Amino acid sequence: MPILLDDYVIETLMPDLAGHDRHPSAFLLYLALWRLTNGGEREAVASLRQLAEETGLSRRAVQDAAARLATRRLVAVERAGITDVPAYRVLRPWMR
Repeated sequence: MPILLDDYVIETLMPDLAGHDRHPSAFLLYLALWRLTNGGEREAVASLRQLAEETGLSRRAVQDAAARLATRRLVAVERAGITDVPAYRVLRPWMR
């Protein structure tokens, strides 16, 4: 099944994260979470290990990328406790 992306993701977000911010790992994680959440329609519960396998990144790179995306308000990360597997929600602030 094809993944439909907003034009903004490719035209603006990719050059911003990968080029300007020099964090292509954040863009890769955003794409993986986009797929897992069906473009933000649902939450995805996934461990760092699962996201590392999904993206081909290290767990540390996934952790850093998730923090960057949360700081930029592109992803919401929630967990019940510090050791619980987080739930991710893809945000689309450009849709306001």
